[in-house]
Amino acid sequence: MTSSPGSALAAARARDSRDKRHRALVALESLEATGAPITFPAVAKAAGVSTWLVYAGGVREHVETARQRQANSIKTAECGTAPAGLRVDLAIAQAEIKRLRGEHDNLRKRLRLQLGADIDGPQRSELINRVADLEVVNRRLVAEREARDCEQRSSERRVRELEDDLTAARESLRRMIRTENAGR
Repeated sequence: MTSSPGSALAAARARDSRDKRHRALVALESLEATGAPITFPAVAKAAGVSTWLVYAGGVREHVETARQRQANSIKTAECGTAPAGLRVDLAIAQAEIKRLRGEHDNLRKRLRLQLGADIDGPQRSELINRVADLEVVNRRLVAEREARDCEQRSSERRVRELEDDLTAARESLRRMIRTENAGR
């Protein structure tokens, strides 16, 4: 009897699936025996299979049952733990809660300050009016500066003219003095 390539492939896939499921169940037993936390990803990693396979029917029920057994054994073990261990766990948890509350309060304070700054800030229309006012003031100051520059140039020109007149008057005075002194 000859088998078709399709049936040989289906048989190989079925063998591979059985092998992977068997590895998943062996890994589950191993995790349970060592007391390691049983999670779907942990079983998949230990078995070297995909997480999808561990969630598939036929394996999922075994994982859930093992998780339930582990949870029950933890509850039983907790009932027998020493009060000192519980106090230490409680103190650690309380310290973590205190740290988280402090961080939470700091974040709320920063958020409140930021929101306050946003609310207290000027409105857009006020800013637009302020910019318009500043532009008017700026144009006025530029016009005044240009007028002052013009006045300065005309004053400098007038000073040069007066200096030239003064120089000419001095020269004329010197000539008169020389002529007066020469005539004596």
